[in-house]
Amino acid sequence: MTRPASAQGGQTERARRGPPPPPPKQGFDWRAAALPSAIGATSIAVVFGALAWIVTSADQWPRIKAQFFSLEAMVAAFPRVLQGFWVNIQVWLTVLACILAWALVLAVVRSLRAPWCAPFRLMVVIYIDIFRGVPVLLLVLLFGFGIPALNLPGLPNSGLFWGGVAMVLSYAAYVAEIYRSGIDAVHEGQRAAAKSLGLSEWQTLRHAILPQALRNVVPALMNIVVALQKDVALLSVIGVRDAVREAQIYTASTFNYSSLIVAAGLFLLATIPMARLADYLTRRDRMRRLQMAA
Repeated sequence: MTRPASAQGGQTERARRGPPPPPPKQGFDWRAAALPSAIGATSIAVVFGALAWIVTSADQWPRIKAQFFSLEAMVAAFPRVLQGFWVNIQVWLTVLACILAWALVLAVVRSLRAPWCAPFRLMVVIYIDIFRGVPVLLLVLLFGFGIPALNLPGLPNSGLFWGGVAMVLSYAAYVAEIYRSGIDAVHEGQRAAAKSLGLSEWQTLRHAILPQALRNVVPALMNIVVALQKDVALLSVIGVRDAVREAQIYTASTFNYSSLIVAAGLFLLATIPMARLADYLTRRDRMRRLQMAA
């Protein structure tokens, strides 16, 4: 079929003129980009400036400043508090490793579906209910003071050891439930596919379910890591000379509370980076889930 002369003429004219020019580039609008940041910075400065003015204008502020924010007392207490904080870090890392391992055992046992595993599943449920229902501080007191007083042969009598055991038993109950939520989140088709390949239930968990479940619960586990780093300070109530205990000893000898501010600052230096890491992992996990759903 012959095209109309007008259409052929239009194509010839477009071919003569060449491709259309690209659209003009739009410059970066610094005003539109900087305005939200300026508004946010201004609001932060106004709010915190107002709070600082309210606090510093109080009649008792000079006394509070001398008792809690004395630079001289902070410098004097810093070496002892830092030495105690190193104890916190050591206990935290050791307890964390034990919690992650023990909680994984609990979660795996509770996820077994074989009929002969029913008694073990029941024991895990009872364990989780008990240790999630009792406050960590109470467990630390019971284990830290009670078990050493029994003087059992072959077992250590250190309050530090049994306080750490109490924290492992308590936190493992929470982490086991996080693991179990990750296991339950894996699609049932993964189990069916593994069984169709002839894998046993244990092999299915090890090779198909657990790798996906652990990847799903990393953001939630990071929040537990941050909380545990702070709760290690509970061991100070049974006499462990950590950062808090060293700060209390300095306060008792000088009647100045600035050492507690030093301890708080050290904990913040450790927890804030971990909190930001937890936020980053949460955002990355959200993006991964959105990409998988697209």
